[in-house]
Amino acid sequence: MSHLLSIEKRNAVLNRMAVLLEQERDNIKAINQQDLNNYSGEDLAMEKRLLVDDAKIDGMILSMQQLASQEDPVGQIRFDFTHENGMKVTNKTAAFGTIMIIYESRPDVTVEAGGIAFKSGNKILLKGGKESLLSNLKIVSLWHQALEENEIDTNWVEYLNYNRVETQAFLEKPTQKVDLIVPRGGEQLIEFTKKHATCPVIVSGRGNNFVYVNQEADLKKALDIIINGKTTNIGVCNALDKVLIDTKLPNWEVFATELVAELKKYNVEILGDATFANATQVPTIENEEIWYEEFLNYKIVIGIVNSDEEAIEKINKYCGGHSASIITQNDVVAQEFMENVDSAAVYQNASTRFTDGGQFGLGGELAISTDKLHQRGPIGLQHLVTNKWYVYGDGQVR
Repeated sequence: MSHLLSIEKRNAVLNRMAVLLEQERDNIKAINQQDLNNYSGEDLAMEKRLLVDDAKIDGMILSMQQLASQEDPVGQIRFDFTHENGMKVTNKTAAFGTIMIIYESRPDVTVEAGGIAFKSGNKILLKGGKESLLSNLKIVSLWHQALEENEIDTNWVEYLNYNRVETQAFLEKPTQKVDLIVPRGGEQLIEFTKKHATCPVIVSGRGNNFVYVNQEADLKKALDIIINGKTTNIGVCNALDKVLIDTKLPNWEVFATELVAELKKYNVEILGDATFANATQVPTIENEEIWYEEFLNYKIVIGIVNSDEEAIEKINKYCGGHSASIITQNDVVAQEFMENVDSAAVYQNASTRFTDGGQFGLGGELAISTDKLHQRGPIGLQHLVTNKWYVYGDGQVR
């Protein structure tokens, strides 16, 4: 276990990293171009994530500067108690120790996730995908330069250049102590990590997010929120997949027809339950299993419910535990919905696309957790800590 670095040292490395990224901007782009040339290009979303352009480098630099300016998440007092015998008992946040991050195709994760883990006092093991190897190795060399210039051991940031077999072997029998693993990527990567890991894993889960249009909805807001959630970025976990409409909404059929027309402008494939399909002439869903699906595509399923209770029940049965939004002008109904829907983030009159560390004021995220243990939703700097009890006595015995 490496000794905790002082906050001054951690911040100095992050600030230096920001400077080096700027200095090496052209080299990083040139090396990333080699990765892009080597990539087959069969997956457009993957290729988009692999690309490092000026905008992405600007984002990396900004994340280093923001992290350096945030307060230390380690050593924060969470609980304080003085025992009747005079002992002082304090609970404080503490670093995990070593965090392993497994990810695909996104060289910016090598900077941002690495930075969040390092700022919170942890040693980082980075396991990137083969498609971004050259870009990742270049960025890790900058981490090492920033560490060396501050007289800190380079093993604080380590790159694991492993193939699938080697990764599995490391997960099952780590050659060094690992305290936490965070997989970032598709469901297959997450399943693979959970299956083989021998230490805790924070699951960055799937979306399958719902919008419920209540009978007291402002229909202009409903339309805008649905279009935004579905069409602005289809490949992200906070995108929208399902819509429920209350039959008590006055003239719901008129709204339904308008919604279908609007979605068609964006070439979204629309499927409905029997009632919705009947009212709008869209194809009917073939089976109920589709309610469980996350699409990551221009595709949406819309259904009709007869009550708020039915909406809540349906969302809790099918959603991925990520995000759900109610569109209503009735705050009491909204509160009831938000308290009873079992998701990491619940909304009233806003798009599910906001479930994001940066948008929630955390200054970025390591992952978006759909697990309940440890932390739920976007995991920011302040959540990437465990805790520890400090007890100060004067000879007390029990």
